[in-house]
Amino acid sequence: MDWQEWKKKENVETKEFPNEIILEVRAGAGGEEAALFAKKLASMYILYANLRNWSARVLYESISALGGYKEAAIEIKGEGVYEKLCFETGVHRIQRIPSTEKMGRVHTSTASVAILPIRKKTKIEIKPADLQIEFSRSGGAGGQNVNKVETAVRIVHKPTGIEVRSTAERSQLKNREKAMSILSAKLEAKKDEEEALKHSLNRKTQIGTADRSEKIRTYNILQDRITDHRIKKSWHNVEKIFKGEIDPILNATKEHLSAQTDNKSVV
Repeated sequence: MDWQEWKKKENVETKEFPNEIILEVRAGAGGEEAALFAKKLASMYILYANLRNWSARVLYESISALGGYKEAAIEIKGEGVYEKLCFETGVHRIQRIPSTEKMGRVHTSTASVAILPIRKKTKIEIKPADLQIEFSRSGGAGGQNVNKVETAVRIVHKPTGIEVRSTAERSQLKNREKAMSILSAKLEAKKDEEEALKHSLNRKTQIGTADRSEKIRTYNILQDRITDHRIKKSWHNVEKIFKGEIDPILNATKEHLSAQTDNKSVV
């Protein structure tokens, strides 16, 4: 669901858009290269958040053998965060020659991104009986407490199979609250996507439909070019973009959608 649809659905003003999101990134096709790319994307969004003076922190990460991300969940808070990043959901693809490639062949790897808005009010009802909750010891930084106390939380929503984790907080209670917040956002996103699928004819003419399987962008390292396939536009200087300077891409996507919306209203 794009931001225009969300605004109409919730009947709120733009200034009341969620100012908190969970950004999920997950390695796709490509093995270790995909995991390294997933971490690169996560870093890009965190750097972008820093440039906008938003707060960003990793709530959960699953590290691959070479230090990439099998998957990760990042909490980002700041004014206008959802309105800015809501179009980033989808499959991102990278084409490059890995440092371990001896024959000079170009590898294509993918990673998926999901933007989950954290809303103050939600209509999703979660029954305690539908939850499987597990606790474990957190790893990484955080002092002796994380190594001795089972503060990490994993929750499985049994009816849907959706799994969420939180390990960043120092207490079990706070990690459980954070995990429940993520679960609620995931269930709401799932509901929104199911509603969008009911209007498949309209959906084909839209972008930012919250479809995690939609290929939205290619990062071609050899040609120093990034292409957004939804709006058929490209940008150069990939390294600059990976350092968080993605506003030109985000603004162009939003502008394209706004023009598309205006044209539909005229027709």
